[in-house]
Amino acid sequence: MSRNYFGTDGIRGTVGQGAITADFMLRIGHAVGRVLRASETRPTVLIGKDTRISGYMIESALEAGFTSAGVDVLMTGPLPTPGVAYMTRALRLSLGVVISASHNPFEDNGIKFFSARGEKLPDAWEQQVEAELEKPAQWVDSARLGKVRKLEDARGRYIEFCKSTFSNELSLKGLKIVVDAAHGAASRVAPNVFHELGAEVIEIGCSPDGLNINAGFGATAPAALVAAVKEHDADYGVALDGDADRLQLVDSAGRLYNGDELLFVMVADRLAQAQSVPGAVGTLMTNMAVEVALKERGIAFVRAKVGDRYILEELAARGWQLGGEGSGHLLALDKHTTGDGIVSALQILQAVRRSGKSLAELLHGVTLFPQTLINVRLAEGSDWKKNASLAAMQERVTRELGGDGRILIRASGTEPVLRVMVEARDAGMARRCAEQLSEAARG
Repeated sequence: MSRNYFGTDGIRGTVGQGAITADFMLRIGHAVGRVLRASETRPTVLIGKDTRISGYMIESALEAGFTSAGVDVLMTGPLPTPGVAYMTRALRLSLGVVISASHNPFEDNGIKFFSARGEKLPDAWEQQVEAELEKPAQWVDSARLGKVRKLEDARGRYIEFCKSTFSNELSLKGLKIVVDAAHGAASRVAPNVFHELGAEVIEIGCSPDGLNINAGFGATAPAALVAAVKEHDADYGVALDGDADRLQLVDSAGRLYNGDELLFVMVADRLAQAQSVPGAVGTLMTNMAVEVALKERGIAFVRAKVGDRYILEELAARGWQLGGEGSGHLLALDKHTTGDGIVSALQILQAVRRSGKSLAELLHGVTLFPQTLINVRLAEGSDWKKNASLAAMQERVTRELGGDGRILIRASGTEPVLRVMVEARDAGMARRCAEQLSEAARG
């Protein structure tokens, strides 16, 4: 019986524990290599990483695992996750590997994989790898060992790709932009992109030392960005997370825009260009105000489970291109195969430049609904889905909210807690309804 190592976004954990050890990384490199060799005579994989000190250890172990299975390896050094996806596709390689724990602190690390098309791989592929891990290693002979070389100027190629997603008829000249790379993988990429498109760039969070990734900077700690925008009297601020697939954006007034709002701006910009937008995908947590605003414009809206992987699945199933979640993972599949914080920022700034309006003006009339979230601790062994009192209260609150709010009740995946969320146009109603539902859940 094979063990389940993969989560919703690859393999991740604390360095030195569980799967995040040199020993395991060698083994999984070998196992993935064996899976690739089953369908390809001489596969080549690309390995990129963020700026964590543990990346060196994991990189070396994966390299040994791949080459021992007869797989060639290209190394990029520090490169954003979406940059690895792009280079894997552009160079027609067999697989892309990212060494990163995204927005987690430096003590954590992990790996995730991209297909030859620059897309996340399906569960079936992960199960193949896990099955291979259970088998004894099968080293190739010396003549068939894989070779390793560094890919020169991967950063430069990716910078040019990012710039290519911004309209040739527009520039960022005249804009002062603060760029915060969370001391992560985009530290030597993001500032160049915005500068080469004409912006005056102020860099913060762009001095990685192996230990400071995501520490007080980046998309998960936007206070630094807000302060820097005000200090430098900048027009906008862009914050990425450690592997640069997530975005937070701030305007000159210090207002922070979340991913739900930015998704709406991307859709509205395409509509303004008379482009076809059949629908957009959010998540269970997407603010209802965005859903209402999209539907008012005739845009279908679908909610996926939380996580960009599930948004991708919904977009692929429907043939749609735009999706995102409040945390700042945004997908524009007409620009890239995966979420990309830099590309997403360029799509928003492009909308600003093209319209001649500020970001606040582009979102005029789209006011996020207040949310109340209450965590209700469950008794051991209880099944909240069989709670008749809760079901009755849920039906009553749904009637009361009508089309001006919604309820989301879900069990935590990590602790015995029921998360009760109510969203409504009126903050008082959201709070009152959430409290009523929570009381019924406890009963």
